[in-house]
Amino acid sequence: MPEWIAVICLGIIEGVTEFLPVSSTGHLLLAEHWLPRQSDLFNTVIQSGAVLAVMVVFWGRLEELLFKWRDPSTRDYLLKLTVAFVITGIGGLILKKLHFKLPETVTPVAGATLIGGVLFLVVEQWLRNRALSDQLTWRIAIAVGLAQLLAAVFPGTSRSGVTILAALVLGLNRSAATEFSFLLGIPTLLAAAGLQTVSALRHSAGETIDWPMLLLGSIVAAVTAFAVVKWLLRFVQSHTFVGFAWYRIVLGILMLVLM
Repeated sequence: MPEWIAVICLGIIEGVTEFLPVSSTGHLLLAEHWLPRQSDLFNTVIQSGAVLAVMVVFWGRLEELLFKWRDPSTRDYLLKLTVAFVITGIGGLILKKLHFKLPETVTPVAGATLIGGVLFLVVEQWLRNRALSDQLTWRIAIAVGLAQLLAAVFPGTSRSGVTILAALVLGLNRSAATEFSFLLGIPTLLAAAGLQTVSALRHSAGETIDWPMLLLGSIVAAVTAFAVVKWLLRFVQSHTFVGFAWYRIVLGILMLVLM
């Protein structure tokens, strides 16, 4: 298979799965079963492409947060975003000091993917006929920040999945939970990608980096992520996450069987 076709396929997978609650890690592991394995730098850079696409989708909201922060409700939302991000950042630094290492086998990722699907089913059943609010409380913001940290510790959990799940359990409606998760993902994923990129470049001394392929993968991921995020924001206004739950369960089982 030509390398450019593999890069396009991986860019599509990253763009589709990064912000859907289905585990991008699990999909990339499955893809590597058939496609050539790429470098950590490649996976990091195309993730940044997906994040930049989300920034475009939320450009109006970001402008409001940046330039209308004097408005009490806007300032309150921005502070909650900041605190959730700081919680994740501090937790990540602590894990780094403790020399925490991510699992390198498929089984934990498959298990987290499957368990996450089951949890979505349980929560959606529990939420039936319950009134959900669009008010983001401090308790929800703190819980979402901690949930992001959980996703960092257990690959396959899905950052967007576990943060949306935490917000739903605490009473936030699906649209508000999805928006907060995506907005929080912008600084979180860009910061993580920046650190990983610097590290990858530092350790790639003497290695040839195929920048055209990195650019191609990033563009494909960005375009795909833009379309998927726009679709999901409309979808959650009138649908539950039950379909994603069953998808995760099937994906987790498939990973265990194939890998």
